[in-house]
Amino acid sequence: MQLTRDNHVASLRLQASPNTRALFNDTTVNGIGTLKLAGLTAVGQVQILARDAVRSGHIIVNDLYIEQADTRESQPRPQGYGVEVLQGAITIWNQHADATIFITADLTGLSAGSKDAPVRGSGIFVSGGGDTSGRLEVSRLHTCSVFSDGGIPEGTAGQITGAIFVVYGAHVKDVTNIGPVTTYGVNDMVLDNWGTVDCWTVKAPVTSYGPSGIGFVNFGFIDQLIITALVETFGIGARGFNIYAGTINVAEFDRIETHADAAVGIQISRPFGRLIVHNGIETHGGEGDSLVKGVITRLAAVGLSLKPGSIGREIHVEGGIIAHGVMVPAIESHGRIDKITICDRGNIK
Repeated sequence: MQLTRDNHVASLRLQASPNTRALFNDTTVNGIGTLKLAGLTAVGQVQILARDAVRSGHIIVNDLYIEQADTRESQPRPQGYGVEVLQGAITIWNQHADATIFITADLTGLSAGSKDAPVRGSGIFVSGGGDTSGRLEVSRLHTCSVFSDGGIPEGTAGQITGAIFVVYGAHVKDVTNIGPVTTYGVNDMVLDNWGTVDCWTVKAPVTSYGPSGIGFVNFGFIDQLIITALVETFGIGARGFNIYAGTINVAEFDRIETHADAAVGIQISRPFGRLIVHNGIETHGGEGDSLVKGVITRLAAVGLSLKPGSIGREIHVEGGIIAHGVMVPAIESHGRIDKITICDRGNIK
């Protein structure tokens, strides 16, 4: 189904081949007006692009489920930090280079894949044209369950996916993950931010099973990140939480646990504000290889790793930090933190 402008599509099941688009827009029209999608189930990608003649518009999505999709061959792909990002089963993308062009959106009730049939490629993907290019302004990005397996071949260093990915040039006021978010493949980030988010709230488990599949990774700006459920990874090099670029003002977690070599609990190499963990950090691996900014890097499964460049106001961890690997430290610090408190069973250290 191809949309033009001021279209309203509701209460339908759309079925195409998983590796094609089930719903998309005509980019030769002068603006999309307001596009409304509600109560849809689709096999195949749902893709709304601002490019060519489309220089304005508003997108409203409420209750959209992608049953199957495969975007592994979809082009183009955003590039940055040494990698390119595969498009999502749901893709909203302002591709214009002109920073004065912006598209707005309100996105609620989005879900993709299932435990037995994850979507291939990324899951939910919202993007502008770049850090200084066309913008995508999103008031809400609310998701239900998302299951994705990017299908990236093992050993590939230059590609990543995200089950939920806020890419550069996107500003989202409110990201809320109501349902569980799970990835299964190589270099599959569960939650990833290259853009700007005012408040990101996670209310259900964040789980990664694949190698180098990070639970939450930040390269952009987030004012408040609040995760009230478990962040857990099982693959080699699958870290729990990273800040490798940009910054986060406040990051608050319930618990982070990893289960493989090179799977660092938390690793930070940039300035940040406050980091709070309520129920501990625990790792179960030793040394191994992991993808770091497009480069395969040797890491140990340290519980809390503060790299050079990590400057913060406060770190507060209740429930302790445990690293089970042989000769793996629970904490390594090469940064500068004003105040660190680690509480283990009521004892403050």
